[in-house]
Amino acid sequence: MSQELRSKLLQHPLYSSLQRIDDLRLFMREHVFAVWDFMSLLKRLQRMVTCSDILWIPTPDASLVRFINEILLGEECDEDGRGGYSSHFELYLAAMDEVGADTRPIRVFIKLLRKQVPVDQALNSLAILPTTRQFVQSTLHVAMYGKPHEVAAAFFYGREDLISDMFSRFIEALPANGCCVDRLRHYLHRHVELDKNEHGPLAKRLLEALSDFRDDGEAEASAIYLRISLWDGILHEI
Repeated sequence: MSQELRSKLLQHPLYSSLQRIDDLRLFMREHVFAVWDFMSLLKRLQRMVTCSDILWIPTPDASLVRFINEILLGEECDEDGRGGYSSHFELYLAAMDEVGADTRPIRVFIKLLRKQVPVDQALNSLAILPTTRQFVQSTLHVAMYGKPHEVAAAFFYGREDLISDMFSRFIEALPANGCCVDRLRHYLHRHVELDKNEHGPLAKRLLEALSDFRDDGEAEASAIYLRISLWDGILHEI
């Protein structure tokens, strides 16, 4: 069942539908929220397997700490392609600026969070698609309340195991847009490179360690369903 869902996601018509610059801008306006909420899953994993308290104590499994810190290094302060460093979220914002995508919803959202506005209230105040809002709310629910293996499953099946294949399909469609997409291309290529060769294998090992090799088929299906719903909402708007 999960393999069928995965195939459905990777063959989604959205990838070939971003032919106009306005379509790409709409996609990025919504997708940036999935770029942001990814970090909530990662930060929950960091809390679970590393010591983030001021009074440091050794953790039971240093190998898991190494896995998480390697992924965090790439996500929070990766090479920006111009001789500096940036979080992947900020790389995406730069790519949005380059193509003229509307960054107001995500910037207002971050501003509200800085003011400690409750996240659901902040989300409900934004002019974004209902499917995007539901995707973020589902991700945050797992990040905040999920059991360790549920968080790891959402992180692996919904993100690290899918992103390199999904983004490869977006890269194939970029030249048809007829605009400068250098920053977006760098962002996509960097994720394909990291997730396929480094982050994906690390996330799988983390999942195995936290799940005791239990069957996570339900979690995998749920994560893929959410992504399909996100893509469906954007495609419908296009």
